[in-house]
Formats: sequence, C-alpha cells, structure tokens
Amino acid sequence: MARRFTARFAKSAEDLRAAQALRGWVFRGSQLDMDSFDESCIHVLVEDQARQRLVCTFRIQPFENGEEISRSYAAQFYELSGLKTYAGKLVEMGRFCIDPRYNDPDILRSAWGAMTAYVDDNNVKMLFGCSSFQGARGEAHLDAFALLKAHHLAPHKYRPKVKAPRVFRFARAAKRPDMKAALLAMPPLLRSYLAMGGWVSDHAVIDRDLDTLHVFTGLEIGAIPAGRKRLLRAVAS
Repeated sequence: MARRFTARFAKSAEDLRAAQALRGWVFRGSQLDMDSFDESCIHVLVEDQARQRLVCTFRIQPFENGEEISRSYAAQFYELSGLKTYAGKLVEMGRFCIDPRYNDPDILRSAWGAMTAYVDDNNVKMLFGCSSFQGARGEAHLDAFALLKAHHLAPHKYRPKVKAPRVFRFARAAKRPDMKAALLAMPPLLRSYLAMGGWVSDHAVIDRDLDTLHVFTGLEIGAIPAGRKRLLRAVAS
C-alpha cells in the first residue's frame, strides 16, 4: 500500500519558499520564516500525497566534526566548546514544524525516516539542534523541565554553557516532575529525541522573537537502542 506521507529533499526555489511559508505560518502566524542559514542547509519536505500538500518541514546542516560547530545555528545561543573535540560527523536539525491542521503520528515517523536514511548514507555520528517549547515563560513548562533535569541532562563533557543574554536555568529548580503532565507538555520532536537516548542543556534560551523557550538537544547515533534503529530503518526503506 502506498504511503500517505512521503519525505523528499527540496529541489528548487519554489520548494524552499513552500518550506519557509509553512515555517512562517507555524512560528510567526503569517509571514515567511527565513534566515541566513537557509542557503547552507538541506531542506526536507514531508508531503500529504492524498491532498498534494506540504505538512512538515525541517532543515539539516552537516559538519565534518566538532571543530565546525561554531558555524551552527545553535552556536548563536549556546557556548559549545565541549563539542569542539567531537571527532565524528554531526548534523544540525532545525526549524522543524508540522502543519497544525494535522495530528497524525505518521508525519513524524516519515520525517524521522528521512533523517535516518540521511544519517546512514552519510555516516553521521551525532544529531543536534534546538528543541522548542511554545511560550517564553519558563514557569509554564516546569513539569517538563523537571523531567529533563531528573533524567535527560547532557553528559558533563558535552554540556553547553550559557551564552544567550536571557535564559531560564531550569536545572536549578527543585520541583519534582508530574510525569503525566511532563510528557504531555513535551514537544513531540523532543520526546522523540529522548526516546532514542537524547539529552539536553541544563538551561533553556528565551526566544522573544518566536515566543519560545528552546533547549540544546543532542543525540549520539550509537546510543539509539537497537530496536528503535530497526523501526526507524523500516520507515526509511
């Protein structure tokens, strides 16, 4: 049976403009969302074949090793010296968004399938990026942040340091997480990262422009459980 949602790389200026339009709708309410990083990134489009509609997009930027990480989008907001000695290939995954009219888990699966194929084809060793919470008030996300603090902080050798002028230092909070509330409040992309063994920074950056809080998120490919890898590769094939 043909899949309803399929992923492909952007091939034209029109494809890029469609991705920027979806990002603008999701992140800003109307206008195109674009920045200087778009030119150097590979853009992935997930489309609804039944309706011929773009339903999800994200961009990826590859780096040969940690020495190049200062050129990443995330490096604007996080001090990443702990990753500069990382020897393997890295890919930054960013500007991930899904058309809010859809609530189908197969969209996220298709996106991860495309990412899995790229990782396998290019021998990528680590994924990283910024995972966003909607709403820039840290107090609105305390259960989710408490769960991150309790179970998902980055290893000390990789842990990003504070660089942005406005941050929410959730790792200093003493709250115990309400697990149900924490999981419900967790952004779907971040939930996927964590299920695969991902980790986050110990603080969130306050982004007034997009009205979000975001945490640096990392995932070493070697840490993904074998069963999860099999499922991802089945979607990618």
